[in-house]
Amino acid sequence: MEMSEELISQAQTTATSTQDLLDQLLKPEVQQSLTTLVEQLPKLAEVVTLLTKAYDFAQLVATDDVLKNDTVTAVKEVAEPVIGAVKNVAANAIEAKERAESTNEAVGIFGLLKLLKDPEVQNVLRFVNAFLQVSAERKNQQ
Repeated sequence: MEMSEELISQAQTTATSTQDLLDQLLKPEVQQSLTTLVEQLPKLAEVVTLLTKAYDFAQLVATDDVLKNDTVTAVKEVAEPVIGAVKNVAANAIEAKERAESTNEAVGIFGLLKLLKDPEVQNVLRFVNAFLQVSAERKNQQ
């Protein structure tokens, strides 16, 4: 007896749910939304296909040990010279600071003239001059 009452209750619930669904489907805004969705299905299928391909490619890349090792090696090859150059500049700056702090020697006009003959000073002055010219040209272009 209980089994048949339960089946009747489930049938009534299903009928109510079906009626609620039909009521929703009969609303004009729902019908318009469904029509729009159906019209866009080819585009949606294309987007899903592209996303699937992108996902598959990402999975392949993420699990490809050879590619990961090659990428790490390439990054190291690019980064190591830069790191070396930065370390060299930092070491030079530290040593120059220590030398400058260790002396109280005044640099006079003749010292400046002597410095102007130094090839390194000439390189720096040419760079500063070129930098200022480029900056002025770009400022005038704006």
